Amino acid sequence: MRRSTPPRRSRSSTRIGVRGLGMYVPPKVLTNVDLEKMVDTNDEWIRTRTGICERRVAEPGTASSDLAYKAAQEALTQAELDPKDVELLIVATTTPDMLFPSTSCLVQERLGASSAVCFDLSAACSGSIFAIITAQQYLLTGRYRNALVVGAEVLSSFIDWTDRSTCVLFGDGAGACVLAPVRRGGILATDMGSDGSAAQLLYMPGGGSKHPPSHASVDQRLHFLRMNGTEIFKLAVRRMANSAKRVVKAAKLDPREVDCFIPHQANTRIIEAVAKWADLPMEKVYMNLQRYGNTSAASNLIALYEAVRDGVIQRDDHVVMVAFGAGLTWGSLLLQW
Repeated sequence: MRRSTPPRRSRSSTRIGVRGLGMYVPPKVLTNVDLEKMVDTNDEWIRTRTGICERRVAEPGTASSDLAYKAAQEALTQAELDPKDVELLIVATTTPDMLFPSTSCLVQERLGASSAVCFDLSAACSGSIFAIITAQQYLLTGRYRNALVVGAEVLSSFIDWTDRSTCVLFGDGAGACVLAPVRRGGILATDMGSDGSAAQLLYMPGGGSKHPPSHASVDQRLHFLRMNGTEIFKLAVRRMANSAKRVVKAAKLDPREVDCFIPHQANTRIIEAVAKWADLPMEKVYMNLQRYGNTSAASNLIALYEAVRDGVIQRDDHVVMVAFGAGLTWGSLLLQW
């Protein structure tokens, strides 16, 4: 049965906003032409069906914590926050360094954020949205004064490079943000939802307690991502569009008042359909998937970073961020920059 939370508008006079942003992607670029030499596909097919031209791929031995650490450093520098003063650290990832300890604790150690409370959050491609909303709730209670949220993925470690339906879609990267109370702007509304009845549409069966690592699990290729792309497309469009509509309504705004729309960077066709369904014109949609592919939990934060860096988002702009991922999960937030 689907579980969701209704959109929330903060009733407190305090709002939580973004104080700093960071991102990091591996230097190695894997183009569509490169993929032509690895699997039965071609550049035109990939571009016309996904919009992706290239993606970043981490070198062997590179872990999610390595990417997270570099993105977090930049976010802390922007926020002028000393790592020792970080109070809450959440890492959203589906590709942790290991099952335990949490990737967040490994990032904490490298940063020197010795005072931070750390945990990982697993919501697949919705991870950074879920993590931001989770951190927002802790900050609104006054329990913590600031939070460092990171979305980091090394998806190339879990991709079946012989499966042309999935290997062309994903890339590695990390995005980060520092959240804290703000005097103006900030998060105006949020929305989250889940539907476990469709869990089999996007999953990785091996590596957990159900199918622990073994010769049999490796032989059966259970440690690679599996996806029903057609069904995911249908659900992603509807769930993300409806979620975006809910936060716009909860913030008491008209869709025309949204200045920038940052959807999960998965597929151009999905993004176009979501924008149409949510009554948001494409000229307000920010996309960078052509350069990075689908970076899962890092996707929204990388896109937010670049939109701000490139001047697409200006002071006082209303920004909607929305994502959809395995679980199934979806979430959105509306913030004033």
